Amino acid sequence: VIAVAISACKTTEPETEAVTEPEPAPVVEQEATTTAAPDPRDYSDARNFDNSESLLSKRVIYFDFDKSEVKAEYRPIVAAHAAYVSAHRSARVTLEGHADERGTREYNLGLGERRGNAISGLLSAAGAMGGQLDTVSYGEERPVCRVSDENCWSKNRRVEIVYTAR
Repeated sequence: VIAVAISACKTTEPETEAVTEPEPAPVVEQEATTTAAPDPRDYSDARNFDNSESLLSKRVIYFDFDKSEVKAEYRPIVAAHAAYVSAHRSARVTLEGHADERGTREYNLGLGERRGNAISGLLSAAGAMGGQLDTVSYGEERPVCRVSDENCWSKNRRVEIVYTAR
């Protein structure tokens, strides 16, 4: 009886299935593709619009009080944009002329237009086609600074070069 009781108390362990670890996926090494940084002097390369070392990243031209002549310090910037526009016939540019708050509304609209036309003339002389360029004047209507002092006024006397198509 004791032998039967002991054998009845004996527990049997369930058979475990052999668990196989899944094989790891093979590692595929991908070649890293690197491109050289754009040459900041290559004004036909559109990547230079975001390259702070390139003149193409500068798209605001400032003017003296009551003047529409492009200062010598801004001519290289205009030349860089002219090189880009002449190399890319699909490029379209809007030249937005602005003035400070001094003067009448009508006078400032005219001054903004003269400033835009001054930039347009330089771009055209360097190879941009007339159909690629539009000029619009906002006069004093869109200031970037609203304080009435010379420092602020100088920031509002400008032409912004806006690409509508690159």
